[in-house]
Amino acid sequence: MIGPDGHLYSGPSGRLARAPWWALALALAATVFAWRTATSALYADIFWRILSGLGVTLAVTAAAFPLAVALGLATALGLVSGHPVRRNAAALYVQVARGVPILVQIFIVAFVAVPLGVDALRWAGHGSAALGGLRASDVPMGARVVAALVCAYGAFEAETIRGGLTSLHRGQAEAARALGLSQRQALWHVLLPQTVRRILPTLGNDLISLLKDSSLVSVLGVRDMTQEARLYASATFRYTESLTLLALFYLALTLVLAMGVKALEHRYRRHAA
Repeated sequence: MIGPDGHLYSGPSGRLARAPWWALALALAATVFAWRTATSALYADIFWRILSGLGVTLAVTAAAFPLAVALGLATALGLVSGHPVRRNAAALYVQVARGVPILVQIFIVAFVAVPLGVDALRWAGHGSAALGGLRASDVPMGARVVAALVCAYGAFEAETIRGGLTSLHRGQAEAARALGLSQRQALWHVLLPQTVRRILPTLGNDLISLLKDSSLVSVLGVRDMTQEARLYASATFRYTESLTLLALFYLALTLVLAMGVKALEHRYRRHAA
């Protein structure tokens, strides 16, 4: 609170203003819906139906995010590389992946890239009985969506990691090389640990975004939480209840992830201190 003399005071009004009222509102809404779920057969039915798709949502997110970070790291190293071919190839991938909507990328990967890749494998393994009988229908839709999300988010992670690497002082790499470390050792033991601490909040936001974008698997019929809610609503016409509970499911998951990222940030700050 700012007093009449222009100084900042931490009085009761200031503490009340800084209180997380939004968290209280969310807790109240969650309590109301928990009570409705426990006392209403309709809400309980919707709850268990959506819960049956939770494993698919978490599996898609858990599989896609580490692969996207790995692809982003490889691309970021290409972006900061002095080799013109690597740098331009990485820049081309980033611009294309960031410029095409994720939903369109899912369709392209699922119905264009996967059949072309299967045809290429079948042609390459013409004499192999295993590859010769391979069909595009053998590739699960969930795997296709994971591949599309990896391609899309790999570009975002590449820019995030590139920004973190270029934000480090040039003397960090020079000091590491002066100590006798190779370029790879300097990257893994000196530069990347500092980069991770700087970009951790952004990585956490990307993880939350990827969790929400995993709902796009429903367009291919994958039985995640969104698909289960859509199927239930279309069969019973209970759109208000189904979609409200679905939103609360996603909200709860994102809040848990946000708290986990905050705890990890706090741990990194304590370690650095």
